[in-house]
Amino acid sequence: MPNIRTRLVVVLVLLSGFLSVVGASPATAATPSDSLWFDGSPLTVQNGGFVDGYGRQVVLRGYNVSGETKLEEKSGLPFASVADAKKSATALRALGGGNSVRFLLSWAHAEPVRGQVDTTYLAAVTDQLRVFLDAGIRVYPDFHQDLYSRYLFNSGSWYTGDGAPKWAVTAGSYPQESCGICLFWGQNITQNTAVQKAQYDFWHNTYGLQDAFLSTAQSTMTYVQQNLTAEEFAGVVGFDPYNEPFAGSYDSGQTSRTWEQNLLWPFYVKFRARMDAAGWQTKPAFVEPNLFWNSNISSQQQVGGLLDAGTLGPRYVFNTHFYDQKAISGVLMWGNAADGQYATDFGTVRDRASAAGTAAVVSEFGHPLSGTVAGKAPTVLKAMYQALDSRLPGASWWSNPSGSGPVLSGDQWQWDIYNGRHHELMNDNASKVVTSGDGWNDEDLSAVNLSDSGTVTLRQDARLLDRVYPSATAGTTVAFTYEDRSRDGSTTLTWNPVPSTLPNTAQLAGSGQYALLMWRSGTSTAPTELHLPASFPAASTTVVSDLAAVSGLPGYTASTPIGYAAEPGGTGSHRLLLTATGSGTLHYALITNGASSPSAALLTAAKSELATWAAAHS
Repeated sequence: MPNIRTRLVVVLVLLSGFLSVVGASPATAATPSDSLWFDGSPLTVQNGGFVDGYGRQVVLRGYNVSGETKLEEKSGLPFASVADAKKSATALRALGGGNSVRFLLSWAHAEPVRGQVDTTYLAAVTDQLRVFLDAGIRVYPDFHQDLYSRYLFNSGSWYTGDGAPKWAVTAGSYPQESCGICLFWGQNITQNTAVQKAQYDFWHNTYGLQDAFLSTAQSTMTYVQQNLTAEEFAGVVGFDPYNEPFAGSYDSGQTSRTWEQNLLWPFYVKFRARMDAAGWQTKPAFVEPNLFWNSNISSQQQVGGLLDAGTLGPRYVFNTHFYDQKAISGVLMWGNAADGQYATDFGTVRDRASAAGTAAVVSEFGHPLSGTVAGKAPTVLKAMYQALDSRLPGASWWSNPSGSGPVLSGDQWQWDIYNGRHHELMNDNASKVVTSGDGWNDEDLSAVNLSDSGTVTLRQDARLLDRVYPSATAGTTVAFTYEDRSRDGSTTLTWNPVPSTLPNTAQLAGSGQYALLMWRSGTSTAPTELHLPASFPAASTTVVSDLAAVSGLPGYTASTPIGYAAEPGGTGSHRLLLTATGSGTLHYALITNGASSPSAALLTAAKSELATWAAAHS
């Protein structure tokens, strides 16, 4: 919901009753290449986080794939072909450093005729989704919508929507849409009467819309489960039932909080039951609160956060979005983002998930890459990633690392390889062909596009996107930070320098990138795992840990405390594997590419320095 436009999801998929979807038997899939013995287990939610089959804490990082689903040009699919999906998945892993995607689906194409699921569409979706699973990328699908439906908008409208099919709009006999004087598409959510009425109808199950959606969602999930192998299905993390929910309008005496309690949460309980019936019993629902609950503009913020849902536990994930609406407005935040800019905002997400007894994921965040506020993007995105890594600003991290809080999972909006090469007839108007940006309501947030030769190319600094992060921690994360040294134009942004009180560590990091992980080991026999960006090749990466201190990483073996290995999927991405023994022991690891052939004496001095520091701050 960039551009001060808080997107509201109305994923109205209508089916009058449960439709059993029967598809072809799933193809046999090989284990993703480069897999090791501990790869590929399904995730569950335990102790407030994602956990794999070996008891490791898992962090999901990646992108939304993709806004192309919102367009008609490729019939509601993220990609024109499986080959394009494979190109995208490979780049997402190798260039973007992602291990997860939020995979967008179109209700309008899944159910073009009321009561009839289009299995041809579901087959194409499943084939494209499978490509990401085969690349070692975990997936959670999302029936996406914005402004209810494109069919609410006339051919001459300034805006468009996505989500519900035409027959769902016809059922409502909604008034002629009009937003009045709206500068951003998201203003339609609260100012366009047709959009408001459609939203309201969904939540009140008018015309049986919500019942129909639940039936279609169950049919879709059944199809996906039946047409993936068990190994592939293990990589599906869960399902996002509803993107950025909003009431449309409140009944007399109703508040945003009571709306969540009496309408939104009961819907999620029903959706959860449909997941169980579709064979998704062990996978959580990624549930979102009222989309205005965490707006950083006080006049937009509404009380919410599923406050009355009680303990969500392992069957739900607290799923939210965050965009800096002040920065996007162009007038409410002058200048750029700074160190710790979003520490409080993302700390609120951590606290709410903790109170709800479940994991958290920020399933959308981002900033426009063109237009009048695009210049803020390098600092805004750096500050958002910083806040995902730790709830502390860089300036105070080294003095209080244990205050970092859990490392948050998050998926950036978005990864659209067709950015700038669209051919979308806006609202079916042949005289309004949209080619620029993301092809939808003047958005331009994709981290990638295609070069003239057809190569996937980053549109943002690789240092910012391809990051070190603890993808699986064998035990409990105590603290984590990553200084990416990303650029704002020609300026290197360093918000978390190693303090002068650690001179040997500072010398090792130099002007390079570095990460530092502190964790307390558990009973898992699998190693702790961190994604290594392409800027951290084995030969020039230094690791200083209580486990060992090495410059130039050896290949991973079960007996090697510090090892280098490919990530699953054969995409060319790599990881650092740290094998510790014992349970309850505090460990630390500094990972940097700043040192060039450091001496044994420097490694020893830095190890001693870090050991003293870690003991004092655990």
